[in-house]
Amino acid sequence: MSPTLTRPRLGPDKRRAVRIGPFSGVVRTRQLLVPVVALVAVVVVSAVSMGRGDYPIGVVDVLRTLVGLGDPTQQFIVTELRAPRVVVGVLVGLALGLSGALIQTFARNPLASPDTLGINAGASAAAVAVIVLGGGTAGGGQLLGGLGLPLAALLGGLTTALLIFGLAWRKGVDGYRLILVGIGLSAVGIAAVDYLLTRSTIQDATAATVWLTGSLNGRTWDQAWPLGLVLLVLVPVALACSRQLGVLQFGEETARALGVRVGPTQAVVVLVAVALAAVSVSAAGPVAFVALVVPQVAVRLVGGSRPPLLASALLGALLVVSADLLTRTVLPVALPVGIVTAVVGAPYLLWLLVRGRRALT
Repeated sequence: MSPTLTRPRLGPDKRRAVRIGPFSGVVRTRQLLVPVVALVAVVVVSAVSMGRGDYPIGVVDVLRTLVGLGDPTQQFIVTELRAPRVVVGVLVGLALGLSGALIQTFARNPLASPDTLGINAGASAAAVAVIVLGGGTAGGGQLLGGLGLPLAALLGGLTTALLIFGLAWRKGVDGYRLILVGIGLSAVGIAAVDYLLTRSTIQDATAATVWLTGSLNGRTWDQAWPLGLVLLVLVPVALACSRQLGVLQFGEETARALGVRVGPTQAVVVLVAVALAAVSVSAAGPVAFVALVVPQVAVRLVGGSRPPLLASALLGALLVVSADLLTRTVLPVALPVGIVTAVVGAPYLLWLLVRGRRALT
């Protein structure tokens, strides 16, 4: 049955009741407008990014090429040389934005993110171990048929997540306990990275340092396809948890009274969030501050009491692709995308800390 739109008396927040068959709900205009605008912006910025380079291609020609109407030269340049980098950037931004929104909603804390919980640190420690012990990025990449480095980062992030979840579990997972445990394990992961770097050669240390900044350089379809398949599974699961997350904001007792299975729901949310962060690190390294900043920007654009999942994901993709375009076209030196996102995110983190301190005084 096609969706129908009823028009109750609209308040200043422009709310509308939407009914699809036996299901109904209230949707605010900005909840639909912000994701649509963000999606259009992602497409435009991605097309501009694919057109920039030694052989410039116009935005219209890029879009024509993507639908199979370009000439053979443009087809090769766009689809084989430039598109993989942009697609990986979009997918990494989607994963980080959605992961940050899930964690911040679950913990009810704007400072919670994969960066502060130690997921990135655990994934980085495992990847650096492969680089150092496997003989650089080339040697580490040759392990397991070229999957050594991303697989190590993925396993490192998931192992750290399981440790965080296990240590924070006390008849359920408390958001503040989760953050404290994550900070402790993050320190352990950073210490492991520092130790590995001190034991490595200068060549391996240089390769590891470049990877640790978070970079899209040299990304191919070998990184894009696995990341896309994983997100094809995780993103619908995350969006399906939206209602349960909203109910959990009222407390565990209220959630149980409304029929939400608190323990399993918390477990699914945490595991999906950390899996999203781990796969993004495995594809592009730890791109800093995206998961921290984007959900708070999204909640201010959309409104409401918690970060919106879909808007956070799309804004995360927009931030990563825009940062990559900026570093390749505007800055005098091509920098890893993680440096640009850190420059954006670090002042925002300081602002959050100062704002929280003023609220307590």
